[in-house]
This record gives sequence, C-alpha cells and structure tokens, in this order.
Amino acid sequence: QVQLVESGGGLVQSGGSLRLSCAASGTTSSLYKVGWFRQAPGKEREFVAAITWRGVYTTYADSVKGRFTISRDNAKSTVDLQMNSLKLEDTAVYYCAPDYGLGWTAPRGQGTQVTVSS
Repeated sequence: QVQLVESGGGLVQSGGSLRLSCAASGTTSSLYKVGWFRQAPGKEREFVAAITWRGVYTTYADSVKGRFTISRDNAKSTVDLQMNSLKLEDTAVYYCAPDYGLGWTAPRGQGTQVTVSS
C-alpha cells in the first residue's frame, strides 16, 4: 500500500498560480500511475491529470490542458501539479490517488483546498 498526502492549496486570484504536491510513501514500487482529481461543492469528483510513476507519460483533462502541468520529483517521491492561469471554476478540493495497474483507487487523503477568487 501507498500513502499519498496532498499539500499546497490556498487562496489565489483569478489568473494566478499555485503548485500542489502529493507526497508518496510506502510501497511506491507498486504504483503504476498517480493522478490528481478535484471535487467542487455539489459536483462529482473529476479527473484532472495523471502521470506514470516513472514519469514518462502524462494525461490531462481538456479543461486544464495548457494551464496545468503534472510532474514527478524522484528525489522527494512527490507528484506535483503546477497550476497556472487559474480560473474561478478551478475552485475545488484537490486529491491525489494511486493506480496500481487495475484502475484508480479512491483517494484516502483529506485533499487540499484551492480557492480562486475574482
């Protein structure tokens, strides 16, 4: 099992930037991918971005392409999400979740709140 802990959220003005971090510990060698998801009040959780644990392949939701960048930090065992040109609709709790090769496992962390103000 892998433990994932999110950090880096906060309050930012529209057009601003934030960098989220997902710290992984435990049996990280079992990971295939790590993804970022988000859930806004009253909405379903949605996929944001994912990266293979080896950091070779990345995928993004259409809504964040060109604005968000997901990356791996091997030294820190983190998966980071650089968010630029933030919009009001990016406001949500952001979670990271593991995929061990059989599909996404539900996030277990508390997530990190991102609030974009006008």
